[in-house]
Order: sequence, then structure tokens, then C-alpha cells
Amino acid sequence: MKSYQGKTAVITGAGSGFGLEVARLAAARGMNLVLCDVQADALEKAAAELSAVPVLALRVDVAKAAEMEALAVAVQQRFGAPNFVFNNAGVGSGGLIWENTLADWEWVMGVNVMGVVHGVRLFTPMMLAAAAADPKFEGHIVNTASMAGMVNAPNMGVYNVSKHAVVSLSETLHQDLALVTEQVRCSLLCPFFVPTGISQSHRNRPGELAAAKPTKSQLVSQAMSDKAVSAGKVTAAEVAAMVFAAMDAGQFYVFSHPKSLASVQTRLEDVMQLRNPTDPFKDKPELGAQITALLKGD
Repeated sequence: MKSYQGKTAVITGAGSGFGLEVARLAAARGMNLVLCDVQADALEKAAAELSAVPVLALRVDVAKAAEMEALAVAVQQRFGAPNFVFNNAGVGSGGLIWENTLADWEWVMGVNVMGVVHGVRLFTPMMLAAAAADPKFEGHIVNTASMAGMVNAPNMGVYNVSKHAVVSLSETLHQDLALVTEQVRCSLLCPFFVPTGISQSHRNRPGELAAAKPTKSQLVSQAMSDKAVSAGKVTAAEVAAMVFAAMDAGQFYVFSHPKSLASVQTRLEDVMQLRNPTDPFKDKPELGAQITALLKGD
């Protein structure tokens, strides 16, 4: 994108983490803000902080089609077609894949996958219509996946599945947009371990999940995730800057930790050579032994 002043950004998961940091940068660039989050108190705080620019703040569960449809109507009525849509809301959940309940799957897939689906299906047509009416219109969609969408670490299957879906959706969106327009583009954000609220997603788990007792593998996954995320050296603000740099450059893939692409290469080599998936702990056998001991222990 060439300019941001006076344009509109729609940001899901705007109350914390990447969403909040992207909102701060968008505000600094003079954009109108549409802030969405399922956590009302965090959303209210973000809206108050960023009130120097026009703000529309709405509590939205991105997994629910009706709420996302109401959001799209509100955006159109207040600001018209958005120029920047950040489909960022996401939740984390781990454990051995057969131990995830149907409720686990519905929650994670609902937020991480259908939330992005709703953002794409509702806002892309609005942006394309605006582009058709105005040759100067610029639009950009950014979908947040994860390095978990590029590789398949053990004991976090439901999350892996959801993020692989976002990668596939986004790569397809890139190709589809190229067929019909040069004015609307998209990018895929794949962060690795960055200190955000993702490891504490259970704070927003719906009722029946909040009351469920976690399995041993889920407790192990939670502990490992907490440790890895809290130890992250790249900040959410730095990742937000990467998002804007990618939009400026028309860059599709955005990786917070480029060195982690070595594991992606290993996975692709496994596929190309028809070999079994490489041991994810081959370079850290002590970690693999620790996790195995925890899962097998009484």
C-alpha cells in the first residue's frame, strides 16, 4: 500500500498481542480503526487508548457468522469498504490429538479457521467493489497463521490443523485475487514464539470448555507453551512493524523468525523424498525425552 492516512483498518483480536500493536501502528498512520475482540474489557481499554483517531469498537466472536456479518454491515455504514483487514483473532489449544474433545475442535477451528473465513468472505467483496468503483483504491488483507501452519509439532494437533488451514486459505486467496485485481492484495503472517496472550487462550474458553478438566497431555502442552512464549525475544510490536513493511512492499509471506524456516525445509524434504516425518527433537533430544517422560509418567 502507498498510503494509510484517512483509510480504514479492520482488526480482529484487537484487544491484545499482535492485534493491539497493529492497531497502534495503524492509528499512528492516521487510519480509522475498527477494533474487534471477544474480551470486552481489553477491547474497551484499547479503544480508549486509541481514541485520537476515529474508532468503532465492537465485541465480536469471530467464530459466529451472524456477529461477523453484523460487523461487516457496521463497517460499511460507518466507514465504507475497509482498506486493511487484519484477520488476526486466534486461540491456542494442545494435547495429544485423540484427546481433544469435539468441543475443543469446534472452539479452535471456529475461531482460528472460520474467523478468517468470515473475514475473507465478507470484506473481500466490499474491497473489490470499492476497487472497481475507484482505480485509486488500495486494499490489503493480512491473515494470521503461525509457524504451526508450516510444520507439525507433536502434542498440539488441533492448533496445527487450524493454522495449516489458514495457510492454505491465504495462499489460495493470493492466487484468486491475482486473477481479478491488482488493487487488493493479501499477506500471510506466521509468527513463532512471541510474548502475547495466545498461551493464555483458556481465559476466553466458552463455558463447557472452561469447566472441563485438562488431560495430562494438555497440561504438558500448556506448560511448554507458557515457557516458550514467555521466553520469546521478538516482541509483538516488532511483528506489527513487519506486517506494515510487508504491505508496503507487497510481500506475501511474513515470518517473525526466519531461522525457523529450516524446519519447514526439513518437512518439505521429508515429503519430496517420501521419508517418514523427521523427529522434531533431533536437535534437542533432551527436550523430547522430557516430554515423553511427562506423558508416560504416572
